[in-house]
Amino acid sequence: MRPLQLVLLALSAASRVAAGSGTVWATPHDSYSSSIGVLGCKINTNRVAYWPSSVDCTNICVSLSYDGRTVKLLRIDQSGGAHDVSYDAWNYLYTGYSATEKPVAGGAIAMQYEDLDASECADLIQTDDGKLPFSAANSMNFVSSCMAQEGSWVGSNYMMYNIMDSICTLGYDEKCTLDLSVSNQPKCPNTLGLPTKLTTQPVYNIRYPNGEVVTADPPTHSSRTHNFGLSFAMGPRCDAYELFI
Repeated sequence: MRPLQLVLLALSAASRVAAGSGTVWATPHDSYSSSIGVLGCKINTNRVAYWPSSVDCTNICVSLSYDGRTVKLLRIDQSGGAHDVSYDAWNYLYTGYSATEKPVAGGAIAMQYEDLDASECADLIQTDDGKLPFSAANSMNFVSSCMAQEGSWVGSNYMMYNIMDSICTLGYDEKCTLDLSVSNQPKCPNTLGLPTKLTTQPVYNIRYPNGEVVTADPPTHSSRTHNFGLSFAMGPRCDAYELFI
């Protein structure tokens, strides 16, 4: 085979790898969090992937398939080792039913994933402008790094809100502006980062394994119910509330 053909084959193989597809052992996760500060009150928290790799500035949408069923998920949190997905998404893929209809218990199940263009997850973002919602006080490191990446999806499709935590219990439900040429802090109508109690934007979790819908509360060390994979897939992780507060 000629050298040029070898190079073309290698590039073709690399592009297929970059596209991202394969098998993961998916496990259910019943408590919303986001290591990059995405606000759960402004997305569909029943369609989130909590995977081991770092959250990317462009590759934030993935499909997961099992037994002829497929869901699309936002990859906006990083796990300590397991391929966790929202309990409702896992339950639907496994049984064909929402976790609120026919909840089941279980562990890691081999499912097929494929990375998608971020636009494929547009219906999971519930903001009026379709932009990914971030905590203005606690997402600057990630957002600014994405802004520095030419052509990144997040760098062109973010919106800051004056809400302190990813489960939307503190702050003000208001948009903020960001101009890095003026300041490295977002500008909001109210003072940035005030821990004012916020009750108008609740985040709901579907509890594992009974399917009960509950309001997300700031987690404590004695009441964590994050992931339910096999022991080899478990690892240390960081709760968004603990990371940002």
